[in-house]
Amino acid sequence: MKHIVLDTETTGISIKEGHRIVEIGCIELENLIPTKNKFHCYLNPERKVSEKALEVHGYTDEFLSKQKKFDEIGEEFLNFIKDKRLIIHNAEFDLAHLNNELSLSGKMKIKNEVIDTLILARDKFPGSPVSLDALCKKFKIDNSKRTQHTALIDCDLLAKVYINLIDQKEPTLNFQNQDQEIKFKNNNNFNYYKKIVKPSEEEILKHKNYLKNYLKKNFFN
Repeated sequence: MKHIVLDTETTGISIKEGHRIVEIGCIELENLIPTKNKFHCYLNPERKVSEKALEVHGYTDEFLSKQKKFDEIGEEFLNFIKDKRLIIHNAEFDLAHLNNELSLSGKMKIKNEVIDTLILARDKFPGSPVSLDALCKKFKIDNSKRTQHTALIDCDLLAKVYINLIDQKEPTLNFQNQDQEIKFKNNNNFNYYKKIVKPSEEEILKHKNYLKNYLKKNFFN
């Protein structure tokens, strides 16, 4: 299954107070490697941005008033995430706002399988700060471009954080094209590389025999 790293920016925190989405960003992953497929849009929330939200993302009412409304991009967004697992940091917040927009547009709520990296981080580092910035610092991920919160930059950082959270960090190397080598190119620079090696049937059998003999020797003698 492909994954979608997803992030939103809003006019404020509370849906009950009528706050709306102003930006949606999505990056597709295949085998944990970003593909070239992205979804991104700014949105006209049809209301004013709160002062606190403006400090976070910097999108002014004047700028947003010229953007499309959620009704105009809702179907395209749903098609992009269809049948894909979503990776979101603090998923409860983003999903609540997305489902609110879908409801206002007369569409069904999102039913995708969701991975909440905030929950993963809390389980992995109990008692430690688990904001996106804190996790970038912990995993030594460069977040210097994150002077303000923007959906696509946050998605790019979250993709790297997720790989580290599940202990699948890949080396930063350049390689020539080969059948089993997958690369991701961003701004003409290769960010990281993942090589997938599938064991042969003989190797799987040897591994099973090794485990069987190891357990017998160490636990049943």
